[in-house]
Amino acid sequence: MHRVAVTGVGLVCALGNRAKECWDRISRGECGIRPLQDPGNPPYKFSYGAEAQTFRPLDYLTEKDLLMLERFAQMAVVAAREAVEQSGIDFKAELADDSAVITGSSVGGQFSEEEGYLRLYKEKVTRVSPLTIPRTMANAGASRISLDFGIHGPAYTVSTACSSSNHAIGQAFWMVRSGQVKAAIAGGSEAVFAEGLLRAWEAMRVVSPEVCRPFSAGRRGLSLGEGAGMLVLENWEYAKARGAAIIGEIAGCGMSSDAHHITQPCVEGPAKAMAWALKDANLRPEQIGYINAHGTGTQANDVTETQAIQATFGRHAESLMVSSSKSMHGHTLGAAGAIEAIVTIFALQNGIIPPTANFLGPDAACNLDVVPNEPRAATVEAALSNTFAFGGLNATLVFKRV
Repeated sequence: MHRVAVTGVGLVCALGNRAKECWDRISRGECGIRPLQDPGNPPYKFSYGAEAQTFRPLDYLTEKDLLMLERFAQMAVVAAREAVEQSGIDFKAELADDSAVITGSSVGGQFSEEEGYLRLYKEKVTRVSPLTIPRTMANAGASRISLDFGIHGPAYTVSTACSSSNHAIGQAFWMVRSGQVKAAIAGGSEAVFAEGLLRAWEAMRVVSPEVCRPFSAGRRGLSLGEGAGMLVLENWEYAKARGAAIIGEIAGCGMSSDAHHITQPCVEGPAKAMAWALKDANLRPEQIGYINAHGTGTQANDVTETQAIQATFGRHAESLMVSSSKSMHGHTLGAAGAIEAIVTIFALQNGIIPPTANFLGPDAACNLDVVPNEPRAATVEAALSNTFAFGGLNATLVFKRV
């Protein structure tokens, strides 16, 4: 078994188009959830979202690229390029065959699909764009990243709703740790602000009509967001030998299925994911100082996650710092785990625990230290990052401070 280093990260979300820019704002507790640019007609029952309003694809990609890539894939490629640039890795010669690309996306390319349906069923035009399939396929980002860097090893996309990118990063971590590959680009991307998808979320009645307030009294639901996060993972000794700056370490991963209900959460599944992640990392519960929570801001999820953390950590749960960065970058569905993994790495390396923003007051059912509203200076040796998805699919990552 090999240690797994993180040598580069890339991030695009509502808070910026570069990882450090996003972290600087998150570490100050800035909220990127704003009034929707298009409130809908008729108006949606929610009016806020975490849109990546400053992301302009032509700043990074050509017009030809945009013909082939939907927004979710565009952000994936841009984030991957930033991560590779920071890492300084060169996927050449044998490394091209000894590397992987594993991404996560819940819904893939929604805009091309929606445009095709409008042409077919509203405009009665029977011909849709010949690029509809390559633009909508959830693996479009992974395929283009592989092409960009000439990576010939395993390349694929995981789609497990809101756990997609944690599953992707976990798979990449295990592959590097076992020696199956020497390096990997892993993460996730999502672009959700297509009308059909927004109407579907509206129908579920879990989206807050205002900004989301995870773990807070008076919370009313989640806030949707878009973005992409990518990490470069490497065999630790290989990274050290080539002189790479190691910015983080992935130490473990745990995955579980609730086998309970398609949408309703339960305590046992998430608790198993956290416990198995700790076991995989060979860490004791008391060695964890911080959890970047799934923390969606819905009534049921926040209470269930609180109970799962308490079941896993026992009395140590009283000492844990637990915050939800979704309160700032929104719930980015299949990209959530990747964005939150990067936030967790920065928190460990900078000694700053990001807050749970928009917090109004404590909820007795969420009786954890949720770092309300203000960041906190703290040196933490190890942290968890949780994602729990519809379908009862859970994935937890363990990070260690370098």
